[in-house]
Amino acid sequence: MFTGLVEEVGTLRRVKKQGEAMVLTVEASKVTEGVALGDSISVNGVCLTVIAFDRTSFDADVMPETYRKSNLHQMRPGQNVNLERAMLAGGRFGGHIVQGHVDGVGVITGRETDANAVVFAIRLADDEMMRYVIPKGSITIDGISLTVVSTNATGFSVSVIPHTLGETALMNKKAGESVNIECDVIGKYVDHLLHYKPSDTSGSTGRTESKISAAFLSENGFL
Repeated sequence: MFTGLVEEVGTLRRVKKQGEAMVLTVEASKVTEGVALGDSISVNGVCLTVIAFDRTSFDADVMPETYRKSNLHQMRPGQNVNLERAMLAGGRFGGHIVQGHVDGVGVITGRETDANAVVFAIRLADDEMMRYVIPKGSITIDGISLTVVSTNATGFSVSVIPHTLGETALMNKKAGESVNIECDVIGKYVDHLLHYKPSDTSGSTGRTESKISAAFLSENGFL
């Protein structure tokens, strides 16, 4: 688990592709301190497993599912990436619960200055993800824990303070570039529990409408 507080900006040094499988080599200094084989490191919001390392870099596998769901396959050597080690049990929880399980990709459609902040407008590639994007709720963009400012039918905006901008790879992101999106895990679990439909005889599963309504809550003393 991660918190969405980026520890350092690393540099992608090498990409080895074989179909939809990849091995990334990332140059870093802080996140390699005390690293061990099998450790988890968030790379632009994607939880990856360390398969090799030295004092200045680490290697990580990217499987086809991650290849298809994230923008890692679009990256080239020399690009900067946001890095965060898995959270220690005794550490401060400064961001929100981040799994490193990317839900999909968004595209930056606007970048505007608002006093001391920069507001990014982002359009989601999959409109279905908007069910989990809530104004003033938490969202992860390229591994950064941010707060949703506003939403529309296909996207949302976030406001980024100077410190976050200066300490992450978001500093150099422009309109038209893609970012990895992870929605708030709590919302995803609640949605699944409310709408889960058990398997039928064919083995398929799906969604069903929740029976919980304002009237139901009122009748049972919740309102």
